[in-house]
Amino acid sequence: MSKEPNQRGVNVNFVFTVSMAICAGIGIWGIVDPDSMTGAMLGFVNYMLTGVSWAWLAVCSMFLFLSLYLAFGPYGHIRLGADDEEPEFSTVSWIAMLFAGGMGSGLLLWGPAEPMYHYVSPPGMEGETMEAARQALVITNLHWGFHAWSIYAVCALVIAYFTFRRGQPSMISTPIKAVFSGAAGEGMGKTADILAVLSVVFGLAGSLSMGTLAVRSGTFYAFGVEETVTTSMIILAVLFVCYMLSATTGVDKGIKILSNINMVIAIAIMLMVLFAGPTRFLFEVFIDSIGNYFAGLISMSFRLFPFEDLGGWSAGWTLTYLIWWIAWGPFIGIFVARISKGRTIREFCMGVIFVPTMFSILWFAVFGGAGFYIEMFGGGGLKEIIFEDATKALFAFLEYFPAAQILQTLAVALMFIFLVTSADSGTFVLSMMTTDGNLNPPVLQKMVWGTLIAALTAGTLFSESVTVAKAMAVTGAIPFTAIVLIQLVGFFREIRHEVKPPQPIEARGEGIGRGRVTQPAVPEEGEL
Repeated sequence: MSKEPNQRGVNVNFVFTVSMAICAGIGIWGIVDPDSMTGAMLGFVNYMLTGVSWAWLAVCSMFLFLSLYLAFGPYGHIRLGADDEEPEFSTVSWIAMLFAGGMGSGLLLWGPAEPMYHYVSPPGMEGETMEAARQALVITNLHWGFHAWSIYAVCALVIAYFTFRRGQPSMISTPIKAVFSGAAGEGMGKTADILAVLSVVFGLAGSLSMGTLAVRSGTFYAFGVEETVTTSMIILAVLFVCYMLSATTGVDKGIKILSNINMVIAIAIMLMVLFAGPTRFLFEVFIDSIGNYFAGLISMSFRLFPFEDLGGWSAGWTLTYLIWWIAWGPFIGIFVARISKGRTIREFCMGVIFVPTMFSILWFAVFGGAGFYIEMFGGGGLKEIIFEDATKALFAFLEYFPAAQILQTLAVALMFIFLVTSADSGTFVLSMMTTDGNLNPPVLQKMVWGTLIAALTAGTLFSESVTVAKAMAVTGAIPFTAIVLIQLVGFFREIRHEVKPPQPIEARGEGIGRGRVTQPAVPEEGEL
């Protein structure tokens, strides 16, 4: 039997107990025998990505078209809350928290690196050409654009609808119980909650591992600190202290403040690169990449290169990214749902999908475009560093600009704060998920999950491999994909009652359609 949620003790229930046991076991495995753990995860991920690649791409592309239907279809006007509900956060703070939680350090890590990878080795065409550079940005935007944010939006919208519109617990299992009732619904619901917890834990540990390695590279470039496992552990220890302190302050303080700081520093670095670099060239790259991305969006959404025998490339890049976003789906979904109360579905979809995607396109145009300029028209040398170690890409890239050490220092600070924000958000979401959807979970619950995440991250860091960190991040997402599809069934079964034909006058006094949280209209005098 579960304890009542409180703000001091740990809420111990079935989901918490089973999830903690599994995560703790894997954490111990990673510390005691990291080679065995990473080998098992890499084998599982490689098998799933190559065996059913077509299914992953089809499902993730479906999320994109589904989100467009939700935004511009008959449900776009529905508010995530009461009909007169006002948003809890300002639009600027809301978008900043979306961006910091959803992408964060990933954009910093891969900003100059990923476009360069695809420029040198594009799938199905000759590398290091003008057309390869153009195609590299299309591929990068495919991985970080509408598909990624549509996955987040769908996962978040389902939870936000049931939480704020229907007044039900903010749990992954809530939409599933709308499909399956009774004991079957309870059993499937608990299974879904446990899978979601595992997905969040693995995804967060993998991402924090990559971020920590990148921060370590940044301290080497900016301050000459030696790149060792000990350095990684020191960075992780400082990170742990910071995100635990932030986690005790709540969403409206810690995460909100850090997210706003992140956006200011990120935009400042981007503008410094934009105006200290080949400005006209970068603006042209930005406009050009918008057109190429939109023109190729449909074909790239369903392209797997079967005739070129490039299944390995698809598995290693596109499919890994898409499943990675699903891995973060329950985390970002619950977090974005928590901060989106009071917004309409149309406003929600535009804010969660369109705005971050356009910023990402600009980001990669600036950092990727400047990297291309260095290789094509400058002194070169950047691609060799990137192919040697992707975590060094950003800091090696910044050395080509004036005041490089200042830029590198800002980048280290920004990446570290992004990691704090992600870890803080993750511990908050895990605590919600294991306290029956408590929107203000106990501080001690956050500390328990924060400690476990740090242990798993430490185990992954011993491998010192970005590939292992990626495998860790996507492992939990593979079984969770089925949960998302069942959630959508429950969501549409409920929301279809929101759009009903006009009722006769004599039926008005009976209230309004199922699922609405507003009160029935009071008839005017003489109306009856």
